[in-house]
Amino acid sequence: MKPTGASKRTVTKRQPRGFGRIYLRGGVYWIQYSFHGTLHRESSNSEVEGDAVKLLKKRHGEMGLGRLVGPKMERTTFEEMAAMILDDYKVNGRKSYDRAELAVRHLREDFALSLAIDITADRVSTYYRRRLEVAKPATVRIERATLGRMFTLAFRAGKVSQRPYLPTIEVRNTRSGFFEEDQLRAVLEELPTDYRVFVEFLHLTGWRLGEAKGLTWRNVDFKAGTLRLDPGTTKNDEGRTFPFAAMPRLAELLREQREHTSALEREGGRLIAVVFHRGGRPVGNFREAWHRACARAGVPGRFVHDLRRTAVRNFERAGVSRSVAMKLSGHKTESIYRRYAIVSESDLAEGVAKVAAMREGERRVAGIAAGASSRTSTEQAQFADGGRDARRTRNR
Repeated sequence: MKPTGASKRTVTKRQPRGFGRIYLRGGVYWIQYSFHGTLHRESSNSEVEGDAVKLLKKRHGEMGLGRLVGPKMERTTFEEMAAMILDDYKVNGRKSYDRAELAVRHLREDFALSLAIDITADRVSTYYRRRLEVAKPATVRIERATLGRMFTLAFRAGKVSQRPYLPTIEVRNTRSGFFEEDQLRAVLEELPTDYRVFVEFLHLTGWRLGEAKGLTWRNVDFKAGTLRLDPGTTKNDEGRTFPFAAMPRLAELLREQREHTSALEREGGRLIAVVFHRGGRPVGNFREAWHRACARAGVPGRFVHDLRRTAVRNFERAGVSRSVAMKLSGHKTESIYRRYAIVSESDLAEGVAKVAAMREGERRVAGIAAGASSRTSTEQAQFADGGRDARRTRNR
């Protein structure tokens, strides 16, 4: 028989002291318990007393582990967390907003209707398996990082009780391409003129694609012979200076680009703020033109980012100190820089030369020792012969 709403009796007869209490409210059983000095009341959403007992035991289990989930956290959805991370990226002006938005879009395919507490390690592993059929491991790893960030923000906001374990993704597709001078020249010949100037600039400076695209004439000081990137415009948010006057080809390239831009400005009656452009419009996505040029030049499958890796290698070959090279290319940590340069070829050559010199020294020492030993043996033999001759003379 269902309990009536008129009754407000407390059900405590089955519960030990300190366990909390179960009571009726409008025909539905509620539970009451205390955690860290705070009193909590929660509906079991059931007219069956046993359901309330189970819920109270569940809450005590959570408290025993030092974390209370509670009804608020149980109701947090994937979409709430998705909104939190996109808002966070917008508010903080993160440059990777588009990448995070794309990652959320893919995550939504599997978790859109899920509660946060239902996104478990096994479900995430299933998601990996499905995505790896159509996406690269590095892409899936970005999506994993995005999901982890979502849980971190939700935890800080008190929306979830903890950040769950997310299986890791192994990525073994590290790129290691470099451009030799003849290969680069062949690619440049196949590119449209505006792209050609832009690509050569990337090769000479080692700057990131987005940094070069955002370079404006305001950041080019021809009198001082320097390029400047303002703080906040680079990937690591640090400013940067590149003294282009010390590199004749780069200085020539920038002067020619300034003359070309000035001619377009006079012709069109408007100012062009960016250094690299096509007909006055900023350089956009030229992936197709790049891949076609590489294929025709006989180096298919190369990436624009290989230009940055090549520039770093050129710094190393020229003997530029690592700290200075990192300032020029914009690498913030040496660990990332080493992924591009690995070990400089000059260091390798120097190391081999040292080993060769050591071995040559060892051979010389061994030769001297052998010669000394030979001379000593001869002298001993001569001394012995002389002694025998002296004895023969006396006997006579």
